[in-house]
Amino acid sequence: MTTYPARIPIRPSRTTLRGAFTALVTPFGADGALDEAAFGRLLDAQVAGGIAGLVPCGTTGESPTLSTHERERLIELTVDAVSRVNGEARPSVLAGTGTNDTAATIAATRRAAALGADAALVVAPYYNRPNQAMLVAHYTAVADDGGLPVVVYNVPSRTATNVEAATLLALAVHPRIVGVKEASGNLDQIALICRDRPDGFAVLAGDDAWTLPVLALGGDGVVSVASNEVPAEMVALCAAAEAGEWERAREIHERLLPLFRANFAGAPNPAPVKAALAAMGMIENHLRLPLLALDEAGVDAMATALREAGAFAQPSTAASRA
Repeated sequence: MTTYPARIPIRPSRTTLRGAFTALVTPFGADGALDEAAFGRLLDAQVAGGIAGLVPCGTTGESPTLSTHERERLIELTVDAVSRVNGEARPSVLAGTGTNDTAATIAATRRAAALGADAALVVAPYYNRPNQAMLVAHYTAVADDGGLPVVVYNVPSRTATNVEAATLLALAVHPRIVGVKEASGNLDQIALICRDRPDGFAVLAGDDAWTLPVLALGGDGVVSVASNEVPAEMVALCAAAEAGEWERAREIHERLLPLFRANFAGAPNPAPVKAALAAMGMIENHLRLPLLALDEAGVDAMATALREAGAFAQPSTAASRA
């Protein structure tokens, strides 16, 4: 097994990359503007559900359509929400800052640091399709100059570039590259990373349906879409696995599996989860082009998935912020 040097923290940090992290949707009003009141309701529900971390400005947050000002405002609102939570219950803020331009990613990461984020989620560069050596150069530059711990986001289905296991393990030696959101769908690759990673390097599932398998391989948690809808259930799934209660973890996984599947059926993420949250009264069902809201049949399918998952029965703080 490869030997790695000791990890050196970037700064004193309370960030723990373990458990369920929510890839937050970005609510919009009918006029297309950010709906900050709805975002506040969503944040309150996440905190009430005991979520370990919040991820603004990711793919689920429609980051490609957000302006720089909007991205910064969402990070600011998220940091403000968690700052009101005391002690160990306070979620970490993992801000999405990645682009396919290294200089722009560094600038966005520095700004997220200034706004109070705990770490940066940095997607592999898309469209320009860097090779493995180029990926190492990109992530090293962001880690060196961005001012935050970096979590690599590997999602080849969207970027057309896979951060291979050997590449990731080489990056994991860097003291500021602290984890990976693994959405490759490649079990062999994820298993190698879990086996050979250095101490302190977190492996988070990048797909809800892969949460249980990744935890079983020794992974640390998930960056979840479903936790927008069922935060307490995703927290319970991760907690059961951490406690070695595998039957309980499997029961939660199997009950939520139809919802996991529905969130990615019929339309790109986040159209299904936004329809679900609208059915729950959390947000209005608006997306930005080129994405469109689900049609009536899709909305009905999401409502059915929510009922089967017991989501409508979950306590929520939404009404208090309405």
